[in-house]
Amino acid sequence: MPAKAAACAACHGVDGQPILPIYPILAGQTSRYMYLQLRDFQEGRRTNELMTPMVAGMTRDEMRELSDYFAAQKPPRQRFAPSAEKAKLGKLKAEETLCTMCHLGGFAGQNEVPRVSGQNYDYIVKQLSDFKARKRTNDAGTMTSVANTLSAQDIENLAHFLTGL
Repeated sequence: MPAKAAACAACHGVDGQPILPIYPILAGQTSRYMYLQLRDFQEGRRTNELMTPMVAGMTRDEMRELSDYFAAQKPPRQRFAPSAEKAKLGKLKAEETLCTMCHLGGFAGQNEVPRVSGQNYDYIVKQLSDFKARKRTNDAGTMTSVANTLSAQDIENLAHFLTGL
């Protein structure tokens, strides 16, 4: 385990499996995506009152080492029980908005596109809402454009669908 991973454990858990659902599951996330997010926090393209100071003094090599470590961990079994009806509607919305063009089949992600399958419900809702409200903009406009078309109900349904995968 990388030395810097101990600091991550307070929120994200030792294995990238957070205790609170507002934090993202890092276990099994794509290494490239995590590295880019750490870099974006460090360079101010993405902000968070907890993450921004955590990455302030990290080197690029430390960020890569952390990203590789968490990417190699096994994602946890999701504890959230999605609503079957909302998940069904979320699946239809995901198909309509062509989510798999970037996130791939199974929503496993690739390179700089995150794995969203099995991600924490609360985290998905917050990120989609932040993209929609333009509070999060470190995506070259892709997610902002997609999220702009979503209603609050669409976001809830998508979160039920993705968390249940």
